[in-house]
Amino acid sequence: MENRIALIGIIVEQAESVERLNNILHDYRDYIIGRMGIPYRDRSLNIISVAIEAPNNVISSLSGKLGMLNGVNVKTIYGKTTTE
Repeated sequence: MENRIALIGIIVEQAESVERLNNILHDYRDYIIGRMGIPYRDRSLNIISVAIEAPNNVISSLSGKLGMLNGVNVKTIYGKTTTE
């Protein structure tokens, strides 16, 4: 199955969702290339970017699970190339 490279942008507005978000990301750790989190204390939110290489259905599943969390906004952008 072909893998795609994607970047998942996450904004967390409710701190109560952080633990569940981290658990979900941990479940997908084999696909995650890297992750960067920025606490934006002035606005009481967190900004997270996750670089991932995985089959399209795995990326969609991760994005969907994260997007269902309360106070969490998610957007995913995909690279144009695929890998084996």
